[in-house]
Amino acid sequence: MARNSEKAQSMLFRFREAQAADLGIIDAGRTRRPKLITEVSAIPACEKWRGQVLKEISRKMSRIQDPILSDYQIRDLNDEINKLMREKHMWEIQIRNLGGPNYMRGGGKIYDEQGREIPGSGKGYKYFGRARELPGVKELFEAAKNQGDEKPLEERHDMRRNVDAAYYVDGWLSD
Repeated sequence: MARNSEKAQSMLFRFREAQAADLGIIDAGRTRRPKLITEVSAIPACEKWRGQVLKEISRKMSRIQDPILSDYQIRDLNDEINKLMREKHMWEIQIRNLGGPNYMRGGGKIYDEQGREIPGSGKGYKYFGRARELPGVKELFEAAKNQGDEKPLEERHDMRRNVDAAYYVDGWLSD
């Protein structure tokens, strides 16, 4: 009978451990993230936990593309990814508050060729991978696409994004 230290060094044990990490079945005692993010006061620790969240997000993003998943499993995975995205954002805020690098740069709205905002981008609940093809979500995206021309007054300020300096200069010169 082999000793535990010998078992831990075997190639099969290391392979199974890596396989469990890929599937998300990891020993919770060794990798438990703190629930209260603001209690972590070291930047390297925050970056370590943020990196772990990013790994989980990428694992679940690749898993949501799996064609054998049912609609319910896809919805659950999408919910988990959204929760992890919120947690990642909180880690980034904590890192920035501690004086570390700002990982939150550039996450603005995404626009298509006509200058309309693409639904599902920006802040709020997002749909990833095959979750965009779910029955209720498809209609949601189509309705947002059809409604794109009729914007309320609050969103009309986005029209000024497409205006360049020539617009203002021409009006000024004609006076």
